[in-house]
Amino acid sequence: MMAAVGAADVAAGPSLGFLPLMSLGPAFASLVGGWRRTAGIGVIALLLCAGLGWYEELSDVRRGSMTLASVIGVTAAGLVAVSMRQKREAELDSVRSIAEAAQRVLLKPVPRLAGQVRAAVSYMSAVAEARIGGDLYEVVATPHGVRVIVGDVQGKGLEAVETAAVVLGAFREAAPDETDLAEVGRRLERAVDRQLDGEKFVTAILAEVRGEEATFLNFGHPAPLLIRADTTVTWPEPPSYALPLGLGAHGTVRPEPYGTDFLPGDQLLLYTDGITEARDEDGRFYPLEDRAHLLKDNDAESALETLRQDLLHHVNGPLHDDAAMLLLRHRPHHCGTTPDAGLP
Repeated sequence: MMAAVGAADVAAGPSLGFLPLMSLGPAFASLVGGWRRTAGIGVIALLLCAGLGWYEELSDVRRGSMTLASVIGVTAAGLVAVSMRQKREAELDSVRSIAEAAQRVLLKPVPRLAGQVRAAVSYMSAVAEARIGGDLYEVVATPHGVRVIVGDVQGKGLEAVETAAVVLGAFREAAPDETDLAEVGRRLERAVDRQLDGEKFVTAILAEVRGEEATFLNFGHPAPLLIRADTTVTWPEPPSYALPLGLGAHGTVRPEPYGTDFLPGDQLLLYTDGITEARDEDGRFYPLEDRAHLLKDNDAESALETLRQDLLHHVNGPLHDDAAMLLLRHRPHHCGTTPDAGLP
């Protein structure tokens, strides 16, 4: 930029007075560089101004002094801006590290192997620079089978994160203790009713995998996608949908557990509506059922990543809602092995 200004000044001559524009160099340097770079660019701008003034035999001392003063002033302002920017960047780094710690506490990495289930998860926040949001998930290996939850808190921001923490805390406490999945759901209802004011809610689906059967409890959440070993796709839906968590004060009937076969080689995808409601440029929703064939990779994490990349390609831009996916694969139980939720 300063070279262009210098060339224009030489070509036009001293009559047009391009030299004050040399201050653009340190001004833009402060936006991307540190104080050393900004100061260095400022010194170069001063030398160029002095050299060009001598070359053009600039006789107006007052005009030359104003040119040098403008470069010095902009450089000084740039150094102040660099200091303030670096301070904000340090604060942002601190906030980001806190957010990452909160993510590790709130959304823990799911175990890759839990009993007869291989699990993988994908989470994308719609908030720029955010690591966590209103979607939640968890996988817990219990004496009563492998129990999972996927949920979506109404709204965004810190309030949604706090509500998600309440739901996950209640689930992690109840899942190993209760023998009945419906009782786990009732404990979640009580926890959410104490937290929310009656206007906000949480859609959630609970699943329990025991042997070759999967049992669900649906609180107003999208039905899971079941992909059979022969690539047949079904949507296990409840006989009737119940209201989400937090709306129990309206006196509606609680959800009833319902089940389906979950055989070796089958896959179960639980997700939030940020997946199915993602739109392309023409307003078309993401066709999840048509994309089920993408989950064919032998590695569950790689298969889920392929689906995630296809979703981002469909949207071709930022997501407008948090999007979580939890993939469960039923793996055959080999003789001489013991299911272990703690396997890496």
